[in-house]
Amino acid sequence: MKLIFKKDHLLNGLNIVSKAIPSKTTMSILECVLIDASADQIKLTGNDMEMGIETTVEGDILEKGKIALDAKLFYEIIRKLPAGDAQVTIESDAKFNTTITCENSVFNIQGRDGEEFSYLPYIEKDKYISLSQFTLKESIRQTIFSIAVNDSNKMMSGELFEIKGNELRVISLDGHRISIRKIILKDNYGDNKVIVPGKTLTEISKILNGDNEKEVLIYFSKNHILFEFDDTIVVSRLIEGEYFKIDNMLSNDYETKVRVNKREFLDCIDRSMILIRESDRKPIILNVTDENIGIKVKSAFGSMNAEIDVNKTGKDIMIAFNPRFLVDALKVIDDETIDLYMMNPKSPCFIRDEEGKYIYLILPVNFIAEN
Repeated sequence: MKLIFKKDHLLNGLNIVSKAIPSKTTMSILECVLIDASADQIKLTGNDMEMGIETTVEGDILEKGKIALDAKLFYEIIRKLPAGDAQVTIESDAKFNTTITCENSVFNIQGRDGEEFSYLPYIEKDKYISLSQFTLKESIRQTIFSIAVNDSNKMMSGELFEIKGNELRVISLDGHRISIRKIILKDNYGDNKVIVPGKTLTEISKILNGDNEKEVLIYFSKNHILFEFDDTIVVSRLIEGEYFKIDNMLSNDYETKVRVNKREFLDCIDRSMILIRESDRKPIILNVTDENIGIKVKSAFGSMNAEIDVNKTGKDIMIAFNPRFLVDALKVIDDETIDLYMMNPKSPCFIRDEEGKYIYLILPVNFIAEN
């Protein structure tokens, strides 16, 4: 095999597929990246058996072939070669001895037979949806923070993609909060529900360029999901099982509705968190009256009191939250003003818009009211 690349093209391809290279594995072949130039294109592949990424890289094929190279070593070599349009030549012999040449630098490393590599599973392309790269990237950003970080409950480590007609709902929860984003699709599709691992969505959001003009095609099978965009495909296993009955947790009932300037509210909570350490678990207490929200924090480091003007309907209420949960939700809402709906100090608070594009449910925490 003999291939010629521009350094930047090759490095960009390696950046993409390296997201599917496992940090620890008992199968050493999975620590490799596959270079497949056996046909008319050059494809790079990484695969950790839960998620696989394949991307096409621009280059010249002088001699066809395929080889697996240690991903970490290969990446570091290419990364440290001269920048820009520098030309990289990769050549391997029948024993997979591989030479990487760029200007005055020559590396000799040992490769492995590409046939040993685990190929990505085949997905029938019959069930699918289409949306813009921008929409998918934003939907992940606006929900991914409320998945569970540990694997104690597998369902909570993923996000539900629920399709009904021309509507996609992306849902995540961690036992303390729920995030829901609703996207209106260009076409009508069959109903479908799948649970996508959070790790897969996090890595995809890093690869997507967020272009509103470029599409992502998402294909579904019984056990896998496939994302196809630009010159890249990402295949991931789905999380098996029945997702939580989210609609049973949602309510339109409220005793108190508050309309508040989002930026002012967010900045005030952000300032209060200066006094709170993660280990303290000190809540932020909101005292909602007719004209304002009183915001109060007290910790071992000091205390803070602030007030924000609001438009309130319904009853006065005093309620407390983990401030981080409020900040996470507020940061991803683009509206200038937001509406909070509350029933009592023990019931969830809902942040939602009138069109139903987003819903954030946050559970309150217990607190001791002080004068």
